[in-house]
Amino acid sequence: MRIGIDIRNIGRKRTGDEVVFLNLVREFARFDRVNEYFLFIERRTELELADISERLGIVGRENFRIVPLPARNKFDWNAWYVPRALRANAIDIYHTHYILPLFAPKQTALVTHIHDVSFKAYPRLIDPIDRFFLNRLIPMSLRHAALIIAPSAFTKEEIIRYYGISEEKIAVAHNAVAPEFFEEISEEKKRSVRDRYHLPDSFVLSLGTLQPRKNLPLLIEALSFLRADMPDMRLVIVGNRQGHHIDPMIDATIARLGMEPTVIFPGFVDGADLPALLDCASVFAFPSYYEGFGIPILEAMSRGVPVVASDIPALREAGGDAAVFAHPNSASVFSNALRGVISPGNVRETYIERGRLRARVFSWEKSARDVLAKYEKICFHRETVS
Repeated sequence: MRIGIDIRNIGRKRTGDEVVFLNLVREFARFDRVNEYFLFIERRTELELADISERLGIVGRENFRIVPLPARNKFDWNAWYVPRALRANAIDIYHTHYILPLFAPKQTALVTHIHDVSFKAYPRLIDPIDRFFLNRLIPMSLRHAALIIAPSAFTKEEIIRYYGISEEKIAVAHNAVAPEFFEEISEEKKRSVRDRYHLPDSFVLSLGTLQPRKNLPLLIEALSFLRADMPDMRLVIVGNRQGHHIDPMIDATIARLGMEPTVIFPGFVDGADLPALLDCASVFAFPSYYEGFGIPILEAMSRGVPVVASDIPALREAGGDAAVFAHPNSASVFSNALRGVISPGNVRETYIERGRLRARVFSWEKSARDVLAKYEKICFHRETVS
């Protein structure tokens, strides 16, 4: 097969979206010597492309090729440059996120990866312009897709619920933890990361986008309760402060509660530093209203960090019995849950041990092999029909 994959998010600080396609392509590169891969990306510098090739593990691999396209924006990408590239390279399968190209050639089967449908479940938390385009383009993409990939059974059910898509058209390929999160880290590396990001001695860690659905104002309020008996505890929120659609209530809540010295924003943290940063945390908090899966909670578990997460279906699916779940609308409940696993003792140790085991339940290799099998099924079906 000649497989095209959209890798625009790699290197663009897009957290979850980037992590998924980075790890799927890395696994394809590790085990697939048969199929040809065309990795489509907008224009980057030679240095950036070399770094991406290194991260993907495709240096020297003849069946993998990065194809830069001179698109100026998302419209140019989908309406003009990708369709041309699909024809020019005789692509059999094209795998992208959410929005499919508008005029793809008939010989190319289109695959869309739907990470979550938060824009349908919580439309009030989505930027109005984003909501406008998603409400018009997502239904069209789902109709035209030969295959829809969801990261969880929950997201598959949500796609069916909101869009009436046939169950047979949707495949679940669970997200997982990258192998480097299971590697040993030296104390020197931990000290270096602690110094680089100005980390305090004791802190609750949160990471991801800073969008409204992440519910960070509740976490800030929960920390204000927690500090009544843990005055040295801080909150570290990792994420791109210049990212898209930042929740304005984050800063408003910090100001209202006088938490300015207590909440620390180290900015976007390089993926190579994340395992060491997690090692420095007292507890990991994930208070989202809505998620499609929840990679960060598994990453925290892999490092032996206890997790407190919102009691929502996708995080239950990801975390199993290895996380403490708390209602995402109650700061006091969330605070008590944090206190329970920060305090030394059997409860903390139990969740640390459960977490280490849970993080290994999911595998990027398995998900990549499942996705590749779906590609093969689509191509086989097309050949037999034609």
